[in-house]
Amino acid sequence: MTIAALATLKTRLQRRKLDAILISQPHNRRFLSGFSPLDHGIEESSGVLLIPRKGRPLLLTDSRFELAARQEAPDFEVLLYRKGLLALLKELFTTLKIKKCGFEGHYTLHSSAEKLLKMATGLGVELLPVTNLVEKIRLCKDQVELAKIERAVLLNEEIFQEVYGQLRPGMTEIEVALQIENTMRMRGAERPSFETIVAAGPNGALPHAVPSSRTIKEGEPIVIDMGLILEGYCSDMTRTVARGTPAPKTREIIRLVRQAQLAGMAALQAGVTGKQVDAQARAVIKGAGYGDKFGHGLGHGVGLAVHEAPGLSPRYTKKLQAGMVVTVEPGIYIEGWGGVRLENMVVVEEGGCRLLNRDTTFLDL
Repeated sequence: MTIAALATLKTRLQRRKLDAILISQPHNRRFLSGFSPLDHGIEESSGVLLIPRKGRPLLLTDSRFELAARQEAPDFEVLLYRKGLLALLKELFTTLKIKKCGFEGHYTLHSSAEKLLKMATGLGVELLPVTNLVEKIRLCKDQVELAKIERAVLLNEEIFQEVYGQLRPGMTEIEVALQIENTMRMRGAERPSFETIVAAGPNGALPHAVPSSRTIKEGEPIVIDMGLILEGYCSDMTRTVARGTPAPKTREIIRLVRQAQLAGMAALQAGVTGKQVDAQARAVIKGAGYGDKFGHGLGHGVGLAVHEAPGLSPRYTKKLQAGMVVTVEPGIYIEGWGGVRLENMVVVEEGGCRLLNRDTTFLDL
């Protein structure tokens, strides 16, 4: 995807009459170059891409990441900033005769942007903030990306099955979460794609609950939301399960949420909006009297980032396109009782969607 994405980006630079663009957002950086080291925060970068409209793209980094850069980004010329990034950019703007350069205004710190603007102004270079220029290219996945995402989904399922087989009443939420994340590492994942959620009983009423020392009790609903990164791409899956015999109310709500999930998936296809898909699933839950217990959107995009565009929600009015990957994850959350969420990942296609998950055993309790 790197070469095709670079060509697309350069075409868009030409349309905007930009001589070059600076890429600092980590997922965009990896998408365009293959360079995988993480940033330790927005204030500390492992590298920046300088992509001129004409000529070879550049990866600017420091000595800590030189070897990784040369190995992972063969299409880029790797340059080290020994006196700081601004000093190197000042030299490159002059050498490459850049007069109009874009930068990722939605990611760059205000303090960093001020320094960058001051340096550029002194050279007579016009710096322009751009938003979501690369993210729009990332929206629709090609076959290579889809294959990587599917492998991440299937590995995630295998790990869930393994840990579920060992889950017993008396374990704490933290113990289960640690077991999930340790198994991910042991099975070859780069890392979890987000902090694993294990929420049993009343804690399940918090959609983004943090695993606690609470002991899991027999028969109560347990929400397990887990995902991993494999070959750079993310997976995201939620199952609500019970150990022992669940109460009738637990069965009833899991079945209802499953019906809502199926309704959302049935509505998914290229050309409809995220809002329309969300409405179909939401109508099922509302019709059963739980409309006010489903507060979040139906789903979100997944790729190099575990949360990215597009969205399935009442606010997403753009049309979905073939090749987009989204989650479908309705939920019901009842304070004092707990919660139920079921989440699968699908690929949007013409006339429908393709389910990436293979194991649906745990979706029907």
